[in-house]
Amino acid sequence: MYFSHVTNLRQGQARTVLAGSVAAIALLAFAGVAQAEPATTATTTQQQADAAQMAPVPAPAAADDSLTYRGVTLYGTLDAGVAYQSHGTPLNRDFAPGLEYLVSKNGNKSQTTLAPNGLSQSSLGLKGDEEFVDGYSAIFKLEAGFDPLSGHLADGTKSMAYNNGRALTDQTSNGDSSRNGQIFNGAAYAGVKSNNYGTLTVGRQNGLLTDNVGKYDPQGGSYAFSVIGYSGATAGIGDTEDARLDSSLKYTAQFGPARVGAQYQPRGRQYDLGSASVEGGSAAEFDVGGDYKNFSADVVYSQKKDAIGAAALSPGEFTPTGDLTGTQSDNASIALMAKYTVGPAKIYGGYEHIRFSNPSDPLANGSTDVGGYILSSLSNTSYNKNKLLDVYWTGVKYAVTEQLDVTGAYYGYSQNSFATGVNNSCASTRSSGCSGNLNALSLVADYKFTKRFDVYGGAMLSQVQNGLASGYLHDHTIDPMVGARLTF
Repeated sequence: MYFSHVTNLRQGQARTVLAGSVAAIALLAFAGVAQAEPATTATTTQQQADAAQMAPVPAPAAADDSLTYRGVTLYGTLDAGVAYQSHGTPLNRDFAPGLEYLVSKNGNKSQTTLAPNGLSQSSLGLKGDEEFVDGYSAIFKLEAGFDPLSGHLADGTKSMAYNNGRALTDQTSNGDSSRNGQIFNGAAYAGVKSNNYGTLTVGRQNGLLTDNVGKYDPQGGSYAFSVIGYSGATAGIGDTEDARLDSSLKYTAQFGPARVGAQYQPRGRQYDLGSASVEGGSAAEFDVGGDYKNFSADVVYSQKKDAIGAAALSPGEFTPTGDLTGTQSDNASIALMAKYTVGPAKIYGGYEHIRFSNPSDPLANGSTDVGGYILSSLSNTSYNKNKLLDVYWTGVKYAVTEQLDVTGAYYGYSQNSFATGVNNSCASTRSSGCSGNLNALSLVADYKFTKRFDVYGGAMLSQVQNGLASGYLHDHTIDPMVGARLTF
C-alpha cells in the first residue's frame, strides 16, 4: 500500500492560505485568464510525489492461471514415461498404475516399456468453491483417474478379471484398487466450507488415512517410487479398496496450529456413479494433528468392517461365471506420521500398525464387490489368528535449486505369523501366513521447467522375504523410470 506524507499546518496559517487562495481564484476568474494552482497545493503535491517514491512498492499479485469460470475450476494431470523392470509384467491399460512397479507375485521377465503414472495418477476433474454468505462456501469435486496411454478409466477389478485363469507367467499387470471403473473413480462429493469452523462434505472421497499418507510420504504417493503410494494397503486400512470411501461423511478443521478430522461410512448400500452399488460394512476414521514452526505431525485411527481384498481367479478356481476371488476381514489401524523442514531439506517419517481379523458379518460366495464384480470364491475365515502388519517409512526431500528436488526414501513391511495348520510361528515361504518382510529403497530427481511442467528420473528396488514372498516367481525387482508430468 502506498503511504503519503501530509504536512500539518497551524490553524492561523491555514486560514491565511485559504483566504489567499480564494481571492486569487476569484481575481483570475474575473480577469478571464487561466486558473493557476496555489503555491501551497503545488508544495503538497510535490511532497506526495516524493513520499510515493520513498514508499515500498508492493509486489504485483500473482496471476491466476487456473482454468476457473464463475467459481468452477477444470484441472488435470498427465504423467507418462519409459520404465525398465528386471522382473516385471506387461502393461495393462486398465490397471491404475499401468505397471507393477513394486515386486509382485507374477513379476517375471525383464522388459523396457512405456509407463504411465510414475509420479502421479493421470486425472481430469472439476472442483468448485463459491461463497454464498460471508465466511461460508459451497464446494464440490468430481475427478476421474485414467491411463494416459490408452484413455481407459482406471479399473483395478477389470485388470484382475482380465487375468482370471491365467498362470502367473502369462499374466499382465493387475491388482486390487479403490479405482474400479467408476465415472468419478477419484472423487465425487459436495459440501460446505467455513472459514472459522471447518469443512463438511458427503460422497465418495479420500479417507483421512489416505490424505495423511500422501501428505507424509517423501515420494508424495508415487506409484513408481513409493511402496505406500503403489500399494493401497497402507492408505486403505489394510485393503486398498477402502482408500476411498463411498457414501461417507467427512469433517476436517484447523484451529490455529491444531487440526482435527472425523469420517464415517455407514453400513449398507454404498452407491457408485457408473457401476453397481455395493452392500458394505461401516468405516470410521479420526485424525488429530498439528503444526509447530517447521514441524508437523498427525495421528490417525481407522477401522473398517467387512473389508474386501480381491484378486484374479487362479486356473483351478476359474469358472465361466466366476468374476473374482476375495478375502473378507474386519480391519483396524493406528498411524503416526510426521515431517520436519530444516533449510532446503524436508524429513519425513511414518508408522502404521494394522490388525486383520475375521469379519463380524461374513458375506457369502456370489456377493458383489466394487465395480460390480461377483466374488465367486470368497474366504471369511482367513484370520482365525489375527494378522498384524507393521508399515514404516522415512525419507528426505532436498531442494538442490528452486527447480530441482532430489528425494530418497526407505519403506518396509513386517508381518507376523498368523497361519493355521502350519505351525505356531513359521518364518518361511511355504505359506503366505508365515512371518515375512518387505524392504524397498527409492531415489528420484524431479526438475521443474515451469510451475506446471516437470521431468523426473529415478528407481525403486524392492524385495520380499519369507511369508511375504510365498508363491512369488522372483523375490526382488528394480524398476528405473524416466518421465514427464503436465498439470493444469
